[in-house]
Amino acid sequence: METQKFSYDNSIVRAFLYATIVFGLIGFTFGLTAALMLFYPELPEFLFGTDDTTIKSLASGNIQGLINTHGAFGFGRIRMLHTNTVIFAFVCNIVYTGIYYSLQRLLKTRMYSDTLSWLHFWTWQFMIVATFVTFFMGINTSKEYAEHEWPIDILIAFSWIIFGANMFLTIAKRRVRHLYVAIWFYIGTWIAVAMLHIFNNLEVPLSFTGWKSYSAYAGVKDAIVQWWYGHNAVAFVLTTPVLGLMYYFLPKAADRPVFSYKLSIIHFWSLIFVYIWAGPHHLQYTALPAWAQAVGTGFSIMLIAPSWGGMLNGLLTLRGAWDKVRENPILKFFVVAVTCYGMATFEGPLLATKNINKIGHFTDWVIGHVHLGALGWNGFMAFGVIYYLVPIMWRTKIWSVKLANWHFWLGTLGIIFYAVPMYISGFTQGLMWKQFNPDGTLLWKNWLDTVTAIIPYFKMRFLGGAFYISGAILMIINVVATVRKGSFQKEVPAEAPALANISKNRKEGEGTHLWLERTPVLLGILSFFTISIGSSVEIIPTLSLKKSVPTISAVKPYSPLELEGRDIYIREGCNACHSQMVRPFRDEITRFNGKNGQYSKAGEFVYDRPFLWGSKRTGPDLHREGGKNPSSWHYKHMYNPRSTSAGSIMPRYPWLIATDLDRSKMVAKLQLMKGAFDVPYTKAQIDSANSWADNQAKKIVKDIFSEANDLKQEYAKRPDVKLEKKEVVALISYLQRLGTDIKTTEIKTASNN
Repeated sequence: METQKFSYDNSIVRAFLYATIVFGLIGFTFGLTAALMLFYPELPEFLFGTDDTTIKSLASGNIQGLINTHGAFGFGRIRMLHTNTVIFAFVCNIVYTGIYYSLQRLLKTRMYSDTLSWLHFWTWQFMIVATFVTFFMGINTSKEYAEHEWPIDILIAFSWIIFGANMFLTIAKRRVRHLYVAIWFYIGTWIAVAMLHIFNNLEVPLSFTGWKSYSAYAGVKDAIVQWWYGHNAVAFVLTTPVLGLMYYFLPKAADRPVFSYKLSIIHFWSLIFVYIWAGPHHLQYTALPAWAQAVGTGFSIMLIAPSWGGMLNGLLTLRGAWDKVRENPILKFFVVAVTCYGMATFEGPLLATKNINKIGHFTDWVIGHVHLGALGWNGFMAFGVIYYLVPIMWRTKIWSVKLANWHFWLGTLGIIFYAVPMYISGFTQGLMWKQFNPDGTLLWKNWLDTVTAIIPYFKMRFLGGAFYISGAILMIINVVATVRKGSFQKEVPAEAPALANISKNRKEGEGTHLWLERTPVLLGILSFFTISIGSSVEIIPTLSLKKSVPTISAVKPYSPLELEGRDIYIREGCNACHSQMVRPFRDEITRFNGKNGQYSKAGEFVYDRPFLWGSKRTGPDLHREGGKNPSSWHYKHMYNPRSTSAGSIMPRYPWLIATDLDRSKMVAKLQLMKGAFDVPYTKAQIDSANSWADNQAKKIVKDIFSEANDLKQEYAKRPDVKLEKKEVVALISYLQRLGTDIKTTEIKTASNN
C-alpha cells in the first residue's frame, strides 16, 4: 500500500501550552490571595483604603477606595476566580495541549480541521477572559464549579462541541485502525462533560438582554443535580482526561509500554461506570433523600478499585525504568502525580462514609483532600507534560535540568505544607464543633473559638502555596529560556500507509474489546450508555417524584426585598464561607437553632433557586439565622465584622451600605418566578412589589435605629442619605428571613396528592 505523507500541527499545541502556563500562574495567584485573606482579611483595606487607624493602607486614609471596588476583590469572588481559573483555564488547557499533541500521533493524521482547532482555542480563551470580567463584577450563579451565568454557559457548550467535532472527525480519518487507551478516555471525557454541563446548567434568564438567570431546579433537586455535576466535574474534567494524558506521556517519557492492556480495559470501563454515581456523597446527612445518600456512599467505596487499578497501571509501567526516575525530572513529576491520584482516590471514598463524613464535611479536611488531587495529580501531571513537550517541539534540550528539579522539590514541599496543615485544621474543626460540657452545653459555643484555633494552619497553608507558585515561576523561567534556545517546528512531517477498508464485523478469533477499539462509533455509544446508567437512576427519580420533597405548609416564597437580598448574597459569594444546612446532629441543632430548634428539612428549600447549602464552613451556618441577631448587628457586621465579632476573619462589605439597591428588575423577577416556576405569588403581590419592599425596608431601618442610637444619630446628620434604599437593607431582610418559616417542633406537611 502506498505511503501517504502529511504533517502534524504543532502550532495549536503551542497555543494551548502557552495558555496553560499563563493561566496557571494567574490561577495560583488567585489561590494564594484567597489563602492570605483567610488570616489577613484586611488585605482589601490595605490595598484600597480604610477608616481603621490600626491598619496601614497603600491608599488614602479613608474607606472610599474600598467602597469604589464594589466588592470586586472580596474573598467570595477571588475564591471562585481561583477555582474556575485552575479548572477551566489551567487543567482544561493542559488537557487540550496533550490531546492535540497525542491524538495526531496516535492516529497518524493531522487534526481534521485547523480552522476548528483555532476556533476551539479562541472561544475557550475568550470564555476564560469573560469569566474573569463577570466574576469580578459579581455576575455569577454561586453553583460550585459552575458559577458562570447563562451566556458563558452557552459559550462553553459551543466551544466543547467544536472540540468534540474536530476530535471525532479526526478519529474518522485516522491511519491507525485500533484506538489506543488514551483515546478511550478522551472520548469518555467528551461525552460525560457534555451531558453534565448541559443538564446542570439548565437555567431561565431573567431577560435575553441581561446576565441574570435562575436555576431550572430548586432546593433538594438543585442540590442533587449540582453535586452530580460537581463531583463528576472532578471525575471527567480533572481525572479521566488527565488519565488519558498519563497513558500517553508516562510510557513515552519512560520509554516503556503500558504495564497491562487488560488492566487498562478494566480501569476505563469500571471508572466511567462507577464514578458518575458518587456525587450524593457530598450531601450526607442533608435534606437529600436517604436512598440517594446511600447510593452515593456505596459507589464511592467501589470507586477505590478502578482508581487504584489505574494508579497501579501507571506506576507499574515504570518497571525496569526506576533508575530513570532519579535522573529525569519529567518522570519525577509523573510519579508523584500518579501517587497523589492514588492517595486522593483512597481518601475520597473514606470521606464518603457516614461516620467519617459527619466529622470531615464542611471542614478544611475536604480542602486538603481536594488540593492533594489538584496540586499533586493535576498540577504535577501538567508540569510533566510541559517539560516533556517543550524540548521536543523546540528541538532542543531543556535549558536547565537543575532548575526543573528545584521546581519539583518546591512543588512537593508546597503540596506537603498545604495538605498536612489542612488535614490538621479539618480534624481540629470537626472535633471542636462536636464537643460538649458535662452539663450538656457546647464546650466551644463561640464559633470564633474554632476559627482562631486554626489560624496557624492557614498560615502554613499560605507558605505551602508560596512554595508551589515559586516552583511554577522557576518552570516559566526554564520554559522561556528553552524556547529562546531552540527552534520551534510548526509543521512536523510524517508518513503512514492509508487505512485499508475492511468489514466492521468482528473477525474470527478477534477479542471483543480489540474489535470495539476499531469501531469508535460503537465505543462512543457504549461509553454514553455506561455513563448514563448512574445518572438516570439518581437524577430522574429525584426530579420527577413530588413526594421526594414534601411541601411544608408554613414555608412561603421570598418577599421582593428578600429575593433581592438573596441575589446580593449570591453576588458576593457568601456561600463560599457559610453553609445553609443544619444537619440532624445534636451539636448543630444546639449551635445553630436560633429561636427555632430544628434541623433543615427538604421542604424548606422549595423556593431556593439555586440552593445554597454550601460545602465549607469558615463562618457559621446561616440557615437558622433569622431573628438570631438584631438588624443593627447585621448592619455593623457588614460594615466591619471585627466590631461585632472580635477576631473575625470575615472581610468588610462597606459598599453594601454605600450603594443604592437597583430595583429595576424586581417586578420582573417575581413575574419570572410565577410564570416559569409556578411560585405562588398573587397578581396583587406582584403589582404591589415596590410598596411591599418599601414597607419591609422601612421596618428594618426602624429596627436598626431603635436598636442602635449611634446609627440613628449618624444618619440624622446626613438626611439626604436614605438607608431604606441601600443594598445592605435587602441583604438584612434575607438573613432575617432564613429559617423562620419553621417555628415549632411539630412540622406539618401539605398533601402530596
